[in-house]
Amino acid sequence: MALLTDALEGLAGLPQPAVLAVTGALTLAECTLGVGFIAPGESALLLAATTVTTVPRFLVMWLVVSVCAVAGDSIGYFLGRRYGDRLRESKVVRKLGQEHWDKAGALLRRRGAWAVFFARFMPVVRTLVPASAGASKLEYRRFLPASIAGAVGWSALHIGIGSAAGASAKYIESVFNGVMWVLLAGAIAIGAVVVLRRRRKAARAVEPKELEEVA
Repeated sequence: MALLTDALEGLAGLPQPAVLAVTGALTLAECTLGVGFIAPGESALLLAATTVTTVPRFLVMWLVVSVCAVAGDSIGYFLGRRYGDRLRESKVVRKLGQEHWDKAGALLRRRGAWAVFFARFMPVVRTLVPASAGASKLEYRRFLPASIAGAVGWSALHIGIGSAAGASAKYIESVFNGVMWVLLAGAIAIGAVVVLRRRRKAARAVEPKELEEVA
């Protein structure tokens, strides 16, 4: 546990602009067509969020991540607008699985712009929905509000989870350090009792033999 909190404290000690820059860049890449499987944006966000210990830090990271997520969505949208359904046969989509592209398209046909919002919280599909939305000629004026709403909700959720996880790890370590000595003392006491009982049993087993030899 100490190693975990030491790592979190080391991360928190990094310059906040650097943490924000890396997190924003990975988020943008994660939200762009297929790059999410190379750039671990969601994992990086959760880890970076452990450095959020104040409301101002939360708000700044929330803004940066939301803007980068919307930018990544927009890049994917315009790629889809430019290349259309030809993206389905691209190397990236084939690697991700063409069934995910089809699923994204089906979701858009059923939900329209709402699919862009809901897909933000769905793994794999969320990296393909923006491009699929562009390929399906969904109007950008409908796409953008849904993208913003999804990005704002998604980033707030993950920053909140990461921040709470970081605080919990430190709390658990503080409790563990206090309890550790009690557990150690208990283990020593139990071990001593076991050793003493074994010695008494051994002594009792030896006594009859000694009496027989005397007789």
